Amino acid sequence: MAGIGGKRVRSSGTQWAAVSVGVLLASLVAVPTATAGTAAPPTTRIDQSALDWRPCEDLAPVSGTEMECATLTVPMARTTGGQRVGDLAETLQIALSRVPATGTAEHTLLVNPGGPGSAGRAWAAHTHNRMPEELREIYDVVSFDPRGMGASTPNVTCDPGYFAPVRKDSVPADAAEERALREDAEAYAAACAENTGPLLDHMRTEDTAHDMDAIRVALGLDRIDYLGYSYGSYLGTVFASLYPDSVRAVVLDSVVDPSLPWYDSNLLQSRSLDHAAVNFFDWIARHDAVYGLGTDGETVAAAFYDLRASLREAPLEDTVGPTELDGAVSVVAYSGNSWPTVAAALAARINDADSAPLLELHGNYGDDADSDPGFGGYLAVQCTDAPWPRDWDTWNRDARQVHADAPFLGWHNIWYNAPCASWSSESDPWFKVGDGPDEHPAYDGDALVVHATEDGATPIAGAYSLRERLPGSALVIEDGGITHGVALTGNACVDETVVAYLRDGVLPERGADAPDVTCEARPEPAPRDAPGTEAAQVDRLGPIGLETSR
Repeated sequence: MAGIGGKRVRSSGTQWAAVSVGVLLASLVAVPTATAGTAAPPTTRIDQSALDWRPCEDLAPVSGTEMECATLTVPMARTTGGQRVGDLAETLQIALSRVPATGTAEHTLLVNPGGPGSAGRAWAAHTHNRMPEELREIYDVVSFDPRGMGASTPNVTCDPGYFAPVRKDSVPADAAEERALREDAEAYAAACAENTGPLLDHMRTEDTAHDMDAIRVALGLDRIDYLGYSYGSYLGTVFASLYPDSVRAVVLDSVVDPSLPWYDSNLLQSRSLDHAAVNFFDWIARHDAVYGLGTDGETVAAAFYDLRASLREAPLEDTVGPTELDGAVSVVAYSGNSWPTVAAALAARINDADSAPLLELHGNYGDDADSDPGFGGYLAVQCTDAPWPRDWDTWNRDARQVHADAPFLGWHNIWYNAPCASWSSESDPWFKVGDGPDEHPAYDGDALVVHATEDGATPIAGAYSLRERLPGSALVIEDGGITHGVALTGNACVDETVVAYLRDGVLPERGADAPDVTCEARPEPAPRDAPGTEAAQVDRLGPIGLETSR
């Protein structure tokens, strides 16, 4: 799912508002067309080579770290395999953020936190704060709101009312309920087309990769470093393929399988999310003295699904029904730190009929009207990155099978992506890297791939697939890790490898078989029985994203 089945979660206190100040004009020349595996990569000419960095007016400091902001004007239309060049007179603005190095900047790290559909500017500060001082001294950290997102304009806009509670149960009881859910998905897709306009034709991952090279040129750099989490791993893979000479170091964390188009990867992701839920239920069972939901995972799971069924009949305060529950608890597949908070909320409702913690959980992690830009942006990318089935029989067959295999979010994930079945903008072939027919040449320079084995959002198989396709890469795994997003989050073994690579360009030796480095997972979370204890914060979309630090 590099954005597969889930919803927007608000993190920190960051506000996403109007566009940041400063404008850099980009030339509106067309980039050269490219045929997969043959032609030279496209180039972007920039008329000016200095961004107007000023204090951010719409971004609050992150843990005391302030950012500078600027904007970059780029062509709306980018070439994609020689197609859909469009009107080169149309432009859009990319909103940027930066935290300068504390010493003399030797390198610049461009960061993307995932999505697609996530505004990313706060991640300049998040990443700077996570770095050890030896990296802060030598790195400017730059992030951006991808085209159509956050403070970048124009925005993707669809229908905020789509998320009004209580929503229809995502697990249809019969054909009539399934038809109603399908009609909702079709109406949302139509609203995106009506309210967003031409931008929807230019939201592919490849479009954003071209914007990234425009950012590099605007910064006056020959090469740039890149750190991409989740969907950002696929974005980085595409960027490095298109612009191999623009890259110095590449870290790709919590990997989206580059060989699988979104429809197929979403079906696999649903099974991975279910596996993560099983791990969560087993953890609750190991702490039955605290939560009282059962001494084995199957009993805990049964209690959860009984709660879900009861919310279909009697939603909590006209706010949380079964679909809202799905959205709120899906956070457990992303962040192990969320487990105590979610478990306490479930126990409070199931054991004591106390709804307040579950309502608070929905408020922290659930969808509402503010989710519309992110969800619409997610769809705008995914629905056009690759073809989707147009016949509902295919969706129906696969939905029923994935629900049987993975009931935790199987149907929920189907409906999250269902607007793609009737999306108005055309899709292009999936951008696949490799040396096979119809594949784009893979980046052959050094790259570091990082992944946790029990990550629910992105199955571990994707990391092995990416390593195989990037001949200069090394794979570091967190064996037993349960959190989506590993690099610079506190695992000393992983972080030492990442820091050495960014600082010195030194990769672990690549062996005949993967992984190249195996790091022991951090301890699992301790139980917590205080429902009001501060929750872990997660920023994710669709549901690909990443845990953030406060």
